[in-house]
Amino acid sequence: MTSDTAAPPQHGSGSKLRQAITGPLLYLFILGDVLGAGIYALMGTLSKDVGGALWAPLVLALLLALLTAGSYAELVTKYPKAGGAAVFAERAYKVPIVSFLVGFCMLAAGVTSAAGLSLAFAGDYLGTFFDLPPVPTAIVFLALIACLNARGISDSLKSNVVMTVIEVSGLVIVIVVVAVMLGAGGGDVTRIGAFPADANPALATLSAAIVAYYSFVGFETSANIAEEVREPRRVYPKALFGALATAGVVYVLVALASSIALPASELSESSGPLLAVVSASGVPVPDWVFSLIALVAVANGALLTMIMASRVTYGMAEQRLLPAVLSKVLPNRKTPWTAILATTLVAMLLTLVGDVGTLAETVVLLLLFVFISTNVAVLVLRRDRVEHDHFRVWTWVPVLGVASCLLLLSQQSGQVWLYAVALLAVGAVLYFVARFTGRRSGRDHEAGVIH
Repeated sequence: MTSDTAAPPQHGSGSKLRQAITGPLLYLFILGDVLGAGIYALMGTLSKDVGGALWAPLVLALLLALLTAGSYAELVTKYPKAGGAAVFAERAYKVPIVSFLVGFCMLAAGVTSAAGLSLAFAGDYLGTFFDLPPVPTAIVFLALIACLNARGISDSLKSNVVMTVIEVSGLVIVIVVVAVMLGAGGGDVTRIGAFPADANPALATLSAAIVAYYSFVGFETSANIAEEVREPRRVYPKALFGALATAGVVYVLVALASSIALPASELSESSGPLLAVVSASGVPVPDWVFSLIALVAVANGALLTMIMASRVTYGMAEQRLLPAVLSKVLPNRKTPWTAILATTLVAMLLTLVGDVGTLAETVVLLLLFVFISTNVAVLVLRRDRVEHDHFRVWTWVPVLGVASCLLLLSQQSGQVWLYAVALLAVGAVLYFVARFTGRRSGRDHEAGVIH
């Protein structure tokens, strides 16, 4: 991977934003996004496909994620004020509905992810404290998240660091207690290579990689803060690849620990698999302590996701890409209440699916469309020369990135495709409604001026 230089660096010139994000802060921001709540919920889902070989799909998913991350590294450092996949698509393809659908895929993936996290919140982790039905509890949880969102949430890098520490602490507990378990002669190391008896290891790994990929998504949101990063050419690639590599190491260690501690049959039956692992280790960590850490991680992930989804909805409505009604704000709180209400209602409907794994696969499918667009955009925009030094990925990386996304798309089930197509159809309808109402209001305005 090389740099492409046409003139001295000019990062940050003309920006209205303060370039206050250093390399370490960016690394923690990306790590906090990637090391989210998904790993707390999905280990049981992975075990259904690959048995005890939980590490295999995670390693494959990491390698596939690194390909697309290379494309983001080039585009973000080339256009440090661009701010995301939808803008990259606009620059590359210059077709409004394409850039809209890329942005809407990001939005739909966020809402779907929040629905999955709400079900994870309402599962065995909450069951440590209360015995409540999962779907109604998930809906109430989303309503509470909406209230917090509407009240106004201050998102700072400092709070992200705190939440990242809490999330990582739970994963470190899993690794440490199983290491103690092994030292005491417990566990079964032979399980880490044991696939289900009737499974083809290669096909099982590829199938499970779709779900495992969900654990690595989040790095793409860092494109939205590129304008606030000091020296993005130097800082962004190191922070991006470093955070993904760190997450990969942690995930593989958690996967090995889970397989050693419990057989796949027990992991697959739990909606709080890491709690089951900690309990099985025999190390005296109270269930309520680990459950509380997991609940904080899941709740924070859902809250941040819904904040993002509602603000994206608001922003698209402000640009008349979605109906204008979605841009209304509360007078005192200055929060986008209609966007919050709309995204929350959609997330509530999606909880009726009732399966965290299916929702995770739907998120991945939606994001794969975004990643295909970004990988192709790298190649298209090679013709666009800029006046500053930027990171340049090897040409074969985005090509393999597209191929990897197509490979993962080919493994998705018909049910997951149905959910994704339904969400995109809603987006297309909203787009044309917004265009129609925008044109009509424009004609009305012109008629009023003439009159």
